[in-house]
Amino acid sequence: QVQLVESGGGLVEAGGSLRLSCAASGRTFSNYAMGWFRQAPGKEREFVATISWRGGSTSYADSVKGRFTISRDNAKNTVLLQMNSLKPEDTAVYYCGQSRGMLVTDQSRNYDYWGQGTQVTVSS
Repeated sequence: QVQLVESGGGLVEAGGSLRLSCAASGRTFSNYAMGWFRQAPGKEREFVATISWRGGSTSYADSVKGRFTISRDNAKNTVLLQMNSLKPEDTAVYYCGQSRGMLVTDQSRNYDYWGQGTQVTVSS
C-alpha cells in the first residue's frame, strides 16, 4: 500500500519561506512522477508543481513560478517543495501526490495516491 506523508507546513509571515517534504513508501518511488497541489477554504484543489520520475523535467503553476521549486531525492523516496516569497494567497492545505506515470502532469486525475495534507498559513 502506497503511503505519502507530508511535513513542513506552518505559519509564516508574508515574504517568508517554508520547505515542504513528502516521504513516500509502498512502491518504487523512482518510477513515478510526483506533484504538489493545494486547496484553500471554499476552493477546489489546484495544481502547484510537478516533477518527472528522474527529476529532469518540472512544471509549475503560473501563480508560483519563480517562487517555488520542486525537487526529489530518489535515494530517500522524498519530494520537496521549497516555497519562497510567500504571499497570503498561498495559504492552503498542501497535498503531495504520486502520479500513475513517469512524466510531469498538472491534472489531479492522473495521480493515484495522495497524502493527508499539511497546512500552510501566510500572514499579511
